[in-house]
Amino acid sequence: MAPSSRHDEIVALLARSGELSVDAIAERLGVSRETVRRDLARLDAAGRVKRHHGGARALAQPGATLETEWPFAQRMAQNAAAKRAIAVAASRRFQPEDSLFIDTGSTTIAFAEALTSRHSLVIVTNAPRIAATLAGDHTHKVFLIGGAYGVDAGESLGPLALEQIAKFRVRHAVLTVGAIDQASVMDFDLQEAEVAKAMIERADFVTVLADHSKFDRRAVFEVAPLSRVHTLVTDLAPGETMARAIAAAGIDLVIAGPG
Repeated sequence: MAPSSRHDEIVALLARSGELSVDAIAERLGVSRETVRRDLARLDAAGRVKRHHGGARALAQPGATLETEWPFAQRMAQNAAAKRAIAVAASRRFQPEDSLFIDTGSTTIAFAEALTSRHSLVIVTNAPRIAATLAGDHTHKVFLIGGAYGVDAGESLGPLALEQIAKFRVRHAVLTVGAIDQASVMDFDLQEAEVAKAMIERADFVTVLADHSKFDRRAVFEVAPLSRVHTLVTDLAPGETMARAIAAAGIDLVIAGPG
């Protein structure tokens, strides 16, 4: 990761958490403590964070306002390497004849690409791009959910999509989310949250794919409590408090290795 990108990520982490230790930042970013200390010194000098002994804090503490989400095209480029690693790690957990709901998101698109190395899956998705990616392997059986077309992410939404999802019963729902805190997984869009909830209701097991930037973050629409999630695949270990909440919920936490 380039220093400028790492600096932006540190500022974003502090904006979400308010305050973090050097150790926590190093763990989140996968860099040394010495690198973090140098970064914090530069960010403090630039007036972007407030450094203190052992860590740093955001210049303004997080308030009650809700976070927003970038447009989909920008999200596709964010943490792309991490999302690919998550996708590959997640794809290895499914076997021929497994049935999967897959919702629309930058990480689930990467997941669909990783699934091209698997065979004989039953896929139900509301994303034409995911359907097209997987339909290239004729051993897969692919069902594309229809409905109102969401232009930003290229997905089917609304009552027609929910009605069609209710006609399926699958073994796994593989979902991407906008935020995860110590109580639940959430999304920033009501219709996307409704699709995810409908898929969860019709699946035996729930797998969430989320890079580390989603931890300790809030969004306005709850998708599911942590207790409903069976597996969480991410790129970096969460902080101590988040990790305790994940363990208490009985979630199988998978940390994707590089590559």
